[in-house]
Amino acid sequence: MISEKLRRYENLHILLWLMKDTCWVLFWKTGGLIMIAPTLFVAFHITYLSRKNIPELLHNIAVACWITANSVWMVGEFYFEDGTRDLASGFFISGLGVILFYYAYYLPFVVKRKKP
Repeated sequence: MISEKLRRYENLHILLWLMKDTCWVLFWKTGGLIMIAPTLFVAFHITYLSRKNIPELLHNIAVACWITANSVWMVGEFYFEDGTRDLASGFFISGLGVILFYYAYYLPFVVKRKKP
């Protein structure tokens, strides 16, 4: 069960993420760049805090990969004529790979193990 304190922290993370993406879509470069640091910090901190719960850990790793990809893509659009999309794709694919591992391998293994 996720603690109330961690749930509030996750909600703060959503706020940071939305602020970063709002800066991106409005093309506010300085705000977008500033928001990368706290958004990634909180994503990685939540991932660290969830390390003892494998399902939560894997989902949080995927979220951290997603926000990293999102940030790389944003910087690419701001400064490199969208030239970082391939690098961002690697992070997106990594996050998807973690989730696919969880649902295709880990979860069925755990469910199978729990059956009598």
